[in-house]
Amino acid sequence: MGFMDDFASSLLGWYAENRRILPWREDPTPYHVFLSEIMLQQTRVDTVIPYYHRFLERFPSFEALAEADEEEVLVLWQGLGYYSRARNLLAAAKMVASEMNGVLPADKSKLLRLPGVGEYVSHAVLSIAFNQPYAAVDGNLMRVYARHEAKAVEANDPKGKKECAAFLLRRMESPSQFNQALMDLGELVCLPHGEPKCASCPFARRCKAHLHGNPLDYPLAKKKNDVKKEALTVLLAFDSEGNIAIRKRQDQGLLASMYEFPNVVGKKKNGEFTDIFGNLQDIRFLGKAKHRFSHIEWDIDVYAANGVVDGATYVTLEELKRRYSLPTAFAKLLKFLT
Repeated sequence: MGFMDDFASSLLGWYAENRRILPWREDPTPYHVFLSEIMLQQTRVDTVIPYYHRFLERFPSFEALAEADEEEVLVLWQGLGYYSRARNLLAAAKMVASEMNGVLPADKSKLLRLPGVGEYVSHAVLSIAFNQPYAAVDGNLMRVYARHEAKAVEANDPKGKKECAAFLLRRMESPSQFNQALMDLGELVCLPHGEPKCASCPFARRCKAHLHGNPLDYPLAKKKNDVKKEALTVLLAFDSEGNIAIRKRQDQGLLASMYEFPNVVGKKKNGEFTDIFGNLQDIRFLGKAKHRFSHIEWDIDVYAANGVVDGATYVTLEELKRRYSLPTAFAKLLKFLT
């Protein structure tokens, strides 16, 4: 048996016995695979699964999703983060429904026309849903490749990704299972944090990093970006009927078009609130919170007050949870009301 066949057969044999049972794998229609890949970007599998089920129950097809309004989609997405993915998903569904007869194309150039679809998503969908020979190179595949070859590359290095794809394509059999097997191997065995489980790896006898005794040296550590710290003062304001004030964020930038509690950058004192927010009474400090995005960390002072906030909409807490897309950075502040 040649090296190509041996690599694939070792991997696929391991996958047959150890693969994760995931809902989109059990019924891998193009829509299911596409939806899961959009949700899985920068998000853990165990986090995605309940969102996937809820989303699919409400929107079982591209056509059903294409009929949705953005706010309903964002409410279902609430808590998954990176909300531009949800907007792109909706825009892609509308495009598939109107221009592609509701059928996701099995063609890379056409897939790349869809909003939010880049090289990785197109390769993942084409390989997993259509069994076409593309390498869906993500952090897991890069880690397996870098250790297997003792290759001194960063996980996100473009040249390294091309080398990884070429390496895998020369060995690829059954593209759908091959890619998913590598994903599982990276998640379950060739771990991103802590010691990899080399004794359970189908490549233990040929992995150069394992044989050299230094798998943790690969891939090279990513250079950390500086995280900007920003102080934020947030107000939980109530009207005379107990409804809470919310407002919509700008349509560009961080958390674009999402709803928020009235807030202002910087640390503010009670005496400044009326000038900033409007006519308020019984202003009181509730506590502090932090929320970290990929590039910024909010240090939040949380206050409550009674009165009318300029430009705000007042809703019941039930309406807030059911109808409005409140991102986690603000939803987590509701704990102060208890």
